Amino acid sequence: MVIGLVALLVTLGAVIAAGGHAGYLAMLTSAAKKRPGGQPAADFAKKRYPVAGVGLGVTLLALLINTGDSVGADVFATLLGLGGGAGSLKALQTSQSRFRKGEF
Repeated sequence: MVIGLVALLVTLGAVIAAGGHAGYLAMLTSAAKKRPGGQPAADFAKKRYPVAGVGLGVTLLALLINTGDSVGADVFATLLGLGGGAGSLKALQTSQSRFRKGEF
């Protein structure tokens, strides 16, 4: 019971982190398309979409696995969620850093 609750909280946090990265890229693309000369920033965001998509997919898979009744599935979902969430958070920080430095 407690392991299932912890797994649920971890996977939900991971999905939020992965969604944050995808949302950041979507907002960056939208703003860049509205601005004259913003095409390089839009292209940069477009290159980062696969990274955000994989992170979101992994975390959603962890959330789906978490719906199982076994403790083993909960532990696996927790580990998968932690990995996907940490990877998405790092990818978000990298995207923000590279964009702010103009490395696109």
